[in-house]
Amino acid sequence: MILTRRFLLSGTPLFLAGCITHPAPPLVADHRPPVDPGTLATYAALDTEPFPVPAIDLTGIDPRFLRREVAYATSEPPGTIVVDPAARYAYLVREGGRAIRYGVGVGKNEAFNFRGDAVIARKAEWPRWTPTPAMIRREPERYGPVAGGLPGGPGNPLGPRALYLFRNGQDTLYRLHGTTEPGTIGTMVSSGCVRLLNQDIIDLYRRVPTGSRAVVLPA
Repeated sequence: MILTRRFLLSGTPLFLAGCITHPAPPLVADHRPPVDPGTLATYAALDTEPFPVPAIDLTGIDPRFLRREVAYATSEPPGTIVVDPAARYAYLVREGGRAIRYGVGVGKNEAFNFRGDAVIARKAEWPRWTPTPAMIRREPERYGPVAGGLPGGPGNPLGPRALYLFRNGQDTLYRLHGTTEPGTIGTMVSSGCVRLLNQDIIDLYRRVPTGSRAVVLPA
């Protein structure tokens, strides 16, 4: 059988199509809304601190966990911090059924999470961090080398601010603090403390005086 030139040309697409074993995936448009300028400004780099506070890469943060004012029904008085580990939110209660809501990271499991009422008895800027004895027992290879603590600074896991939870005049060893891992906000990852984005803990810190009440709900 003699193949004519016309047959070869007309059959070329069939031969080429046979070489494609898997169709190329269609291009998928990114339907996420662009980040508004106000949010970008909220999480911009801060140059007024003794150590750098970089801008947050918002592409790595679920928008649900970015700071915003929301309606919030609660019996707690204004000025109270309410932490909801199950929802991964911390609320600063305001007047008129409103609250400022912050996304948080919480303990790896419920046993790690503080529960109940506490008082913010101490506040610190660029705090020193020391792992607790329980953390050292659980992960000696990780925490043993830093058992003596770390001074405040960019590599300190507490970030630029910390609020210390006390109960009955005693330090519970739980804190609300910043983080060196912004991508963990909205997850269960910590050893029990409540972590916020660095810009968020700075905002909460300036709004909350020493002696403020904090409530951590069951996880």
